[in-house]
Parts: sequence; structure tokens; C-alpha cells
Amino acid sequence: MNHSLSINEHVQQVAAEITEELKRSLSSYDGAPSKLIESMEYSLTAGGKRLRPYLVMAAAYAVHADETTVEKAIAPACAVEYIHTYSLIHDDLPAMDNDDLRRGKPTNHKVFGEAMAILAGDALLTGAFGIITSLAKEGKLDPLVAVEIIDDLSRYAGALGMVGGQVADMEAEQGITSIEQLEYIHEHKTSDLVVFSVLAGARIAGANAHQLQQLELYGRNIGMAFQIQDDVLDLVGDEQKLGKRVQSDVAGEKVTFPFLLGLEESKALVVKLTEEAKAAVLAADLAFPDQLLELADYLVNRES
Repeated sequence: MNHSLSINEHVQQVAAEITEELKRSLSSYDGAPSKLIESMEYSLTAGGKRLRPYLVMAAAYAVHADETTVEKAIAPACAVEYIHTYSLIHDDLPAMDNDDLRRGKPTNHKVFGEAMAILAGDALLTGAFGIITSLAKEGKLDPLVAVEIIDDLSRYAGALGMVGGQVADMEAEQGITSIEQLEYIHEHKTSDLVVFSVLAGARIAGANAHQLQQLELYGRNIGMAFQIQDDVLDLVGDEQKLGKRVQSDVAGEKVTFPFLLGLEESKALVVKLTEEAKAAVLAADLAFPDQLLELADYLVNRES
């Protein structure tokens, strides 16, 4: 990890590296229908800060400050981006959020049609698990650790995690408005993949039970803070910086933290969650916690 770069510069550097690795990963699908691969690549390489992959690699380095460990973390970093990308493709569909724009570009179904977008998402979802098993098959990861990571991914991305959060989000659009239900949505729809990311990196680096517990708390809190900040930016953000429509939650009559708590209290909650996340990192007895701490502050102050 390059310690001479600012957190913003480092996030950008890792994002570029992950994008190139994602492109290379598609070569394993040689022989699959070309239009399917084109659709997968379109969304995988559409941009974004790659925060979840960054967290995988930063957590690995935090536990065991060694570049070889970070290299091993690239595979699960790509896997979580596969999952995140598939969820965005499906989220944008007319049956879900019905969005025309993602990261400043037309959404996948606007370019390739709804059926191909669904299938591209399906391929990315299933491909994520193969990325991790390949790492074990090649002898680069202890098979038991690979099983633990796959088990985490199945839980945090599935019905008990992200997918369950997406269902709760759809139900919220039908009039569910309690703060407890909104917390459930954010915890699972957004925060669970963040938790997976830090745990995957930590497991690759050989984290102990205490470190895993503290890093799970860190991931939970910054994941919640990230989503609440998204809700805030939807109200007051710059559409060009965000690469998507603003005021979309208002237009869709979606219940958000600013809607329930107000804008200022929501901003204060982002700060509180961030401080709690940083406290968990400091309690984890890590070899190099700096980038996880800096990332927490970076997320609070982001404008996109």
C-alpha cells in the first residue's frame, strides 16, 4: 500500500487497479455468448469508487501489513464488486427503481434490454463465488478460509443480507415508515456488503476472533453512515458529481433518514456512526489501521 498518497488518491489508484483486474477476470468466460460478456463488462467497468474492493484490500493490510497479503485479497475484492454490480443492474430495472442513469451512463437495461440485463446480473452473481474458489484451487488460499469467505458472501449477499434489504426497501415504498424498518433496510441493503468486504480481507490476512468482531462493527457502522450520507446527497448533492439523478428519493416518495429525522439530525448521525467505526478499528489491535480510519473520514466528507 502506498503510504505517500492521500486517501482520495489511494482510493482512485486502487479503483483503477481493480477495474483492470475486473476486465482480466472476464477472460475466464471465453466461449460464453459475446453479448452477455459485453453487458457484464459494460456495468463492471462503468466507473465508481470501488469502495468495497478497497475495503477488502485495506482490511487485509490492516491485519497483516504485507503486500503479498494484499495481492491475495484482490480476488475477493473483485468478487464483491461482481456482487455489487449485479445488484445495481437489477436495482435499476423497471420492476425495481426504474432508473435511466447509473454513474453518469445509461443503465444496463437501457443499452442491452431488460432480459440481457437480468442475465448479466445473474452471471455476475454466480461468478463471484467462482472467483473465490479459484483462489483456493490454485493453492493461493487455505480451503477452509475460502469456505468461510464463501459462507459470509452467501449470507451477506442473500436473503438474510442484501437481497432481504432490497425486499424491505420495496415494501417501504408501499408505506412502511418506522425508523426500525429503515434501519433494517440500510443495515442489509448497503451495510452487509461492506461488512463482508472487511471480513473477507481480514480473513485472508489471518485475523483473530477479536479483530474480526471489531472489524465487523467497523463495517456495520461505516456501511450505515455511507447509506445515510447517500440519502443526504440525494437531497443536497450535485447531480454531475453523483452521476445520477438527485431528488429521486423525493420523486419516488421513498422514506429516508432525512425524511424521518430531518437533514441536520441525519448529518449528525453520519458523524456519530463514523466515530463509532473508528473506535472499533482502534480497539482491534491492528498492524496498520491508518487507511481504515482515513477511509471512514473520507466517506463522511464525500460529495458523490
